Amino acid sequence: MNVAKTFFDTITLHQETGPGINDISFDVDRIIKTSQIKNGTAHITAIGSTGSVTTIEYEPGVIEDLKDAINRIAPPNAQYQHELAWHDGNGHSHVQAAIIGPSIVVPVRDHKARLGTWQQIVVINHDNHARKRIVEVTVTGV
Repeated sequence: MNVAKTFFDTITLHQETGPGINDISFDVDRIIKTSQIKNGTAHITAIGSTGSVTTIEYEPGVIEDLKDAINRIAPPNAQYQHELAWHDGNGHSHVQAAIIGPSIVVPVRDHKARLGTWQQIVVINHDNHARKRIVEVTVTGV
């Protein structure tokens, strides 16, 4: 009988001013292998209100396209109520991160993340300055 178990670990990133995008696929697979969970799910969450997680083909052209699209959706130079209250320049950062979302869940099959050939897991810093970003990974399965 297989008994389900849960394993968790943390990835720490130093990210560029937003949108700063980092591929964490290798780190997630390392955590999955360490967990000794063969099949299940991995939940990946960026900690903080100006970070997000998604999947994309991590190649220079599409990364630049994503950065451009993020800045068109919630432009840094637009007026935000957050700015009027806090004057910290990052109203757009919170909106961008909320639109993409702080977490994703990916299937785990045969001790690794089940992703497409050109699909990588990325963490995005949307803040108006470089940040140390914490990413929590929880693996559940058998």
